[in-house]
Amino acid sequence: MCLSGQSFLLSLIFEKNMRIFVPNILFMRMKVLLINGSPKDKGNTFLALSEVAKALNEEGVETEIVSIGKQPVPGCIACGMCGRTGKCTFNDAPYFSILRAVKEGIDGLVVGSPVYYGGPNGSLCALLDRVFYSLSNHLKFLPAASVVVCRRGGASAAFDRLNKYFTITNMPVVSSQYWNMVYGQTPGQASLDEEGMQTMRTLGHNMAWMIRQLNIAADGHPQLEAPLRTNFIR
Repeated sequence: MCLSGQSFLLSLIFEKNMRIFVPNILFMRMKVLLINGSPKDKGNTFLALSEVAKALNEEGVETEIVSIGKQPVPGCIACGMCGRTGKCTFNDAPYFSILRAVKEGIDGLVVGSPVYYGGPNGSLCALLDRVFYSLSNHLKFLPAASVVVCRRGGASAAFDRLNKYFTITNMPVVSSQYWNMVYGQTPGQASLDEEGMQTMRTLGHNMAWMIRQLNIAADGHPQLEAPLRTNFIR
């Protein structure tokens, strides 16, 4: 549970094995980090993420949007430094903005990207490779979702690509009323996609609901087995 956001009061009363448990979550503060994977800070991807953030805010969840910007983003070089220091060896601003937010405490993650050649922005993938490799222990069991914005096609392929980061990290994937995609080419066109923007709002409300349910779960998260690594070499 993060330490930033709007105050929220939840109370759960349930009966189990003839005993009454009353866990109260007083002033529960929740925060979701949204990553804008577009080089355009205020483009259509930002508009889609802002619609998700608006719905989250209505549910009492604080939000922060981090944009990767136009600067070159290095990819993972398999140096292993993050395993020794707990952070990536590169000092780029987008990574450290995400590192700061994750270490301060978040309750959910949303990643947004424009669609380039049927996939997410390459700079975003370079960043996410490093984020998930170095911070996976901080991200597991956090609800997550991806959002993609395209002119015409390739949205579902880009959407699937981004979701793979979550499903290899034990992160519950939050769904909406449709796949999380919005259409628009020139800046601002995304706001004209009424169904797409409604899908973003539904996603925000669904994520807030899932965060609350997970935070009041009596049995916590599943206990994981020690990982087994099997390479396809005989």
